[in-house]
Amino acid sequence: MQVKSMEDFNKLEKPRVQNIPGFYGARLIEGIVIKDTKLFSDERGFLTELIRLDDEDMKAQDIKQIIASYSYPGMIKGWHLHSKQEDHLFCVSGMVKVVLYDYREDSPTYKVLNEIFMGDRYPRTVYIPPGIFHGTKNVGNDVSVVIGMPSLLYDPEDVDERRVNPISNNIIPYNWNCKME
Repeated sequence: MQVKSMEDFNKLEKPRVQNIPGFYGARLIEGIVIKDTKLFSDERGFLTELIRLDDEDMKAQDIKQIIASYSYPGMIKGWHLHSKQEDHLFCVSGMVKVVLYDYREDSPTYKVLNEIFMGDRYPRTVYIPPGIFHGTKNVGNDVSVVIGMPSLLYDPEDVDERRVNPISNNIIPYNWNCKME
């Protein structure tokens, strides 16, 4: 479409806006906590505090395990859903898009989608309560490393996780492709 007037201009789609830096969504899903972390830099390098185990807002005192998940560029890991487990995620290397979908029927944000960008360019920790489908996509050019800090120990005899295909499912209305604007 050629724009010849303001009327033509006003017919074009408006871009998405980040009201919270590194976040897309109409509103933050109930119970999700995003905590930006600080980088402390000097001539030796830099340091960041991922999470404090006494952080009550992040429910960090419930962390039982710490794992590292590596993803190749463009790869998606998800959808994951827990009935009891709480997750805490921090991307220590690379850049990832964390996508959340509220699957709790009794939640005021039921069926709300959130996109959160984090990693080298935006260090932050995200707390995810049970009942929220979540997944990550490496949106960088190198291997990404996401540190997961779940509230339950992994038990292969009683796994508190269900998975849904991230590309083809009839539950979550989300397309993982890059939003070209």
